[in-house]
Amino acid sequence: MAAKVFESLGKLGLGLAVAGGVVNSALYNVDAGHRAVIFDRFRGVQDAVVGEGTHFLIPWVQKPIIFDCRSRPRNIPVITGSKDLQNVNITLRILFRPVTAQLPRIFTSIGEDYDERVLPSITTEILKSVVARFDAGELITQRELVSRQVSEDLTERAATFGLILDDVSLTHLTFGKEFTEAVEMKQVAQQEAERARFIVEKAEQQKKAAVISAEGDSKAAELIANSLATAGDGLIELRKLEAAEDIAYQLSRSRNITYLPSGQSVLLQLPQ
Repeated sequence: MAAKVFESLGKLGLGLAVAGGVVNSALYNVDAGHRAVIFDRFRGVQDAVVGEGTHFLIPWVQKPIIFDCRSRPRNIPVITGSKDLQNVNITLRILFRPVTAQLPRIFTSIGEDYDERVLPSITTEILKSVVARFDAGELITQRELVSRQVSEDLTERAATFGLILDDVSLTHLTFGKEFTEAVEMKQVAQQEAERARFIVEKAEQQKKAAVISAEGDSKAAELIANSLATAGDGLIELRKLEAAEDIAYQLSRSRNITYLPSGQSVLLQLPQ
């Protein structure tokens, strides 16, 4: 009797395990920010897009393909040429996501790796087209305009493949070695020209100062000559007295000066 009970329990457990396996294979989860497309072995890809949550499917017959519908970043480097034939290295950063309603078409026509198949090609195409409209100098001075033009053209192009671009920005922009060296040489030449102009202006100012100083000396000499002609030697005697007074004042302030009485010059052996 006990053997029959255990046998029944074993069959029941086996049946529950099989049923549990079947139920588990018939369930699938769609995480937050994701969507699912159902591939049916008999009817192909279904048009309906499955949202977030737990859902049922027919085991073996149906298979869920999960897509991440959140914005994802991607950096795409491109080497292209400007309007004046300068090599330009550009890195474009894109935030992209698929259009939810077009997931069945994207899976059917492009595949799960749609970003690898579409974004590099259309980004290179748009960047080459936009950059070719600007000179190398304009790419630097009008970077905002270039970025906006790339964003508009690329957004329109990506929409044909069922992709939404939330943000497009130029994160890196450099030029070829030859252009960089030419810019540096131009900067050096401009600095040398500014320095030469400063030297010339300085020389001109010094020349003007010398002329003014010479004119002042000439005017002073003329005034002195006129004074001598008018007053005779009186002016010279006045200047001697002023000089003697200044010398006496300077000597009086020095501790190393010894004064001798008038007429006593024996120590210095000075003539009377």
